[in-house]
Amino acid sequence: MTKKLNLIVIVLTAFLMNAYAQESSNPIDTLAAYVQKMNTAVFTLQKIKISGYVQAQYQKADSMGIKSFSGGDFDAKTDNRFAVRRGRIKFAYSGTLSNYVLQLEATEKGVAIKDAYLNFTEPWLQAFMVTGGVFNRPFGFEVPFSSSSLESPERARFNQTLFPGEEDLGASLTFQMPKASPWSFIKVEAGLFAGNGINPEFDKKKDFIGRIGIQKTIFEERVKYGLGVSYYNGGVYQGTKTAYKMKEVGGVNVFSKVAADTTIGKFQSRIYTGFDAQFTVETALGLTTLRGEYVSGTQPGQSKSTNSPTSDFTKVTGTATVPESYIREFNAGYIFFSQTISRTPLTLVVKYDFYDPNTKVKGNEIGKTVVATGIKATNEADIKHTTLGVGILFAVSNNVKITAYYDMVTNEKTKNLAPDFSKSNSNYSKDLKDNVFTLRLQYKF
Repeated sequence: MTKKLNLIVIVLTAFLMNAYAQESSNPIDTLAAYVQKMNTAVFTLQKIKISGYVQAQYQKADSMGIKSFSGGDFDAKTDNRFAVRRGRIKFAYSGTLSNYVLQLEATEKGVAIKDAYLNFTEPWLQAFMVTGGVFNRPFGFEVPFSSSSLESPERARFNQTLFPGEEDLGASLTFQMPKASPWSFIKVEAGLFAGNGINPEFDKKKDFIGRIGIQKTIFEERVKYGLGVSYYNGGVYQGTKTAYKMKEVGGVNVFSKVAADTTIGKFQSRIYTGFDAQFTVETALGLTTLRGEYVSGTQPGQSKSTNSPTSDFTKVTGTATVPESYIREFNAGYIFFSQTISRTPLTLVVKYDFYDPNTKVKGNEIGKTVVATGIKATNEADIKHTTLGVGILFAVSNNVKITAYYDMVTNEKTKNLAPDFSKSNSNYSKDLKDNVFTLRLQYKF
């Protein structure tokens, strides 16, 4: 037994020595191969970029349980709260003419996909890019603008209503000449989208979204300006035999029932037209920025909501009923101003936005009704809201930013809506107490 073990050891030793001799016969080649492997690994890692940001905040509302577009509605039992408003981590792989992006949202509410898309740029002109997956809708300026760069804590009320979550599932084509071209200031985007955010598709309809924009810098890059025109043409599935449109009956603007046989299984048109403009100038005072958007169109919603759908509301569970469609014409917009204070880390911010979900009724017209078949009165979903926000930003470093911001919300008043006494904030004969103060700490990496 011992002799057999000795023989095995001798054979293995001879084999290893021979292998080492062969590898060491040309150490330069061995080293070159090793360096080449390391270079390949480093080059691959350079294509991968990990970034993200966290926004931790404290908020104080005027009253308990308010409905709010400053980070969502407050719980009925509270008028102040802590929250991780956004917690993003982004993985991006950049090839020569292609990119892949996966971005996750992680907050106290859970973990979800925020972005998951790829794009490819053609190799000839390098001007056309195809994008597919879940990504920002190419409408206006504020919707695709990064949440980490927003000077106000949230996007305007109408953008949150019309484009909940910002992203959508679809594909788009972008045209923009390379930076070296004198025509690179023009950008054209157009795509087809599911129309219900990042949720799976639930109908055959595809929504078209397109934007044409320009961005130019002049006077040695001290002045920058941009203009854009956007268009949205889509539809919302009509899952019942009942839909309502605005009509004047007996001198009162009310919702009037549309003939049943023309609505079941059809798609109610969702059409928006938008205009946006931006202007930035650098002076001895600091950086001055002006931005604005205006959007108008037709929005299919429900009786008590004008939000764009994010799920198939035609599904019925238990005794629940399918919501009927209410078609409204709307207009909305915002004006934004910011001023950095020269040689300080401070920026002053003022933002005014408005959203009129139903332009056919004003003030005390809201809630009026007439006695007639197929008629329904307007309600709180048809009330116009304006928000004046003022704030100050403190850039602690390149990575850390502190924001103190106060949203002053004003609602249209009407004496024709009976208050719900089970709720503390439902008397629309006066301005509701729904202002919100936000103190936010953002860390970006």
